[in-house]
Amino acid sequence: MEKLDDAAISTRLAEVPDWRREGDEIRRTIEAPDFRTAIAIVNDVAEQAEHLDHHPDIDIRWRRLHFVLTTHAAGGLTDLDFRLAARIDAIAADHTA
Repeated sequence: MEKLDDAAISTRLAEVPDWRREGDEIRRTIEAPDFRTAIAIVNDVAEQAEHLDHHPDIDIRWRRLHFVLTTHAAGGLTDLDFRLAARIDAIAADHTA
């Protein structure tokens, strides 16, 4: 997987506006309505992560979920990070709508 350059990262960030870049990572925080929903989101993200063979860092704080994506093997952000970010967005929307 090829590391994206800054221009490509900016373009891809526009596609996932709830994410922010911090160095070679993108991050998003999701606030679920309750703890049970937060865990359901994590479980659904885990399924997608396994399917893509790309795993986010997840920090669970009651009903607040912090996600961090980067591709360690490429030394930065790749298309895979943005594909998983979009799937996380869709999962969050399904659970919090």
